[in-house]
Amino acid sequence: MQPLIDNARTFGQRPEEFARLAEGQSPDVLFITCSDSRVVPALITGARPGELFELRTAGNIVPPYASDTPTGEKATIEYAVQVLGVQHIVVCGHSHCGAVGAVVRHDDLNAVPAVRDWLAHAAEEPKCSDTGDPTVAEAVQNHVLTQLLRLHSYPCVEKRLATGELRLHGWYYEVHTGIVREHRTLTDTFETL
Repeated sequence: MQPLIDNARTFGQRPEEFARLAEGQSPDVLFITCSDSRVVPALITGARPGELFELRTAGNIVPPYASDTPTGEKATIEYAVQVLGVQHIVVCGHSHCGAVGAVVRHDDLNAVPAVRDWLAHAAEEPKCSDTGDPTVAEAVQNHVLTQLLRLHSYPCVEKRLATGELRLHGWYYEVHTGIVREHRTLTDTFETL
């Protein structure tokens, strides 16, 4: 913890770098990814403050849209699309994902009931031919595609997609190599950026 505190103490000593941030934000990208500490969107993309609007959930899950159920995820997506006018949404899954691994392995999550209930509510079991693969690459990539499909159920997303003002991207980040792959619709594969 001490290195984090030390950095936080000196972080604000460059006010000229941050003054423009007080004027507001206008990110082009909503970046939806996992809460996993090994996945750092700004590090992966090189984004500076104000360039990414982030939504982080256990398993980079986009819950099904339900107009009568308020959720932080739904509010974040709607705000990014309707108010900030982002032009791109990236759903980024990652290798060695504990949430996706737990779903495909049918892990007993009774010791963590909130995690168990979140995954039961929001995660469909992705196709996975090798549940013993520690990277769970196939499962994570299929899971990313499911989340992209779920975004279509959000009225604000569907409206902007229909007008061509918004694009969706599916990414897969390998925590053990740093390589990022993007889903290519024409080949239905994840290829290195």
